[in-house]
Amino acid sequence: MLKRTRLVVVAVAALTASFAVAAPLEAVSTVYTMTNAAAGNEILAFTPGPGGHLQPTGAFATGGAGTGGGLGNQGGVVLDPSDKWLFVVNAGDGTISVFQVTEKGLTLVDTVASGGFRPISLTVFRNWLYVLNAGDPADGNNNDNISGFRINLDGTLTPIAGATRPLSAAATNPAQVGFNRQGTVLLVTEKATNKITTYTVNPDGTANAPLSRSSALPVPFGFQFGDRDVVFITEANPGNPGALVSYRVNPETGVVSDAIDVQTAENAACWVALSNDQTIGYVTNTGSASVSLFRINFDGTMDSFFPLGRAAKTDGGPIDLVLTQDGRNLYTLNSSENTIRAFVVNRPGGLTSRGTVPVPAGANGLAAR
Repeated sequence: MLKRTRLVVVAVAALTASFAVAAPLEAVSTVYTMTNAAAGNEILAFTPGPGGHLQPTGAFATGGAGTGGGLGNQGGVVLDPSDKWLFVVNAGDGTISVFQVTEKGLTLVDTVASGGFRPISLTVFRNWLYVLNAGDPADGNNNDNISGFRINLDGTLTPIAGATRPLSAAATNPAQVGFNRQGTVLLVTEKATNKITTYTVNPDGTANAPLSRSSALPVPFGFQFGDRDVVFITEANPGNPGALVSYRVNPETGVVSDAIDVQTAENAACWVALSNDQTIGYVTNTGSASVSLFRINFDGTMDSFFPLGRAAKTDGGPIDLVLTQDGRNLYTLNSSENTIRAFVVNRPGGLTSRGTVPVPAGANGLAAR
């Protein structure tokens, strides 16, 4: 993931403790991440157990290979809106895998070439899937691209003819690809060029030529589209506190406006998730091991609940986060300590920790249903 007002700053612990808990963590059905292991990538599934701690419930081979290390991405593991299909990148061998989601676990239905080198991010709109291929930083060739696929009724993927497009330059070090809410625009954040690149999408699912503009601050990273054509992008701003920045994206032309608002977060602000009602934005700060929380207003401006937005501490090196679809729980993936930390979301958005579960080093991506 627009409204509300600025709140008076108070101590984080005291304010968080004063919120009433919205619902128990047990409301979540499943949380997914991937091992990203070079010897063979797997999806790991977790469900809440007694006391709210996540418990592992299965490991499912993707049929592809990871890289074993960081990908600098958001959206490596995604569910389609119906929760019927789970998609995952295999960055080590240039493939994408599709699983059918069942009550008994996951069933692998397809593994296909990604249309490029080092796939790192995925986005779904209806029966279209687009992948962001980060390219090979060692060769300097123009192999950063996006590539589109049609999702068939059985979950298998078919490449869309003419749906592979370059990014703004040869080596952009991109982070994420995502559809706007209408499915008429794709957006990509480019960390090396400090560019926000968009593509208008045709009725047949093909993307048109890229259109780029500079980000408000250096290193645009993760993002989520909200209502009224506003997109919220984390911008890491190396050497300074990072920020959450809002822009308006024209749904017909793909033109990105100047920044609507810039809200300072903490060090290396890189991942973002919006509440279901589009009134709260959560940001993970890798360098500060924290989650920042911002109130989102109707016009796309934002207000901070806390100093630098800090709502909660995480484990070291948070590299992703996800809200459950009911909005009751939030999870962070923490790379320094190799954990997923669970939080209950309290009213009006504060976080209460509910413990951790270990994951392998190099794990990447989070999805929840």
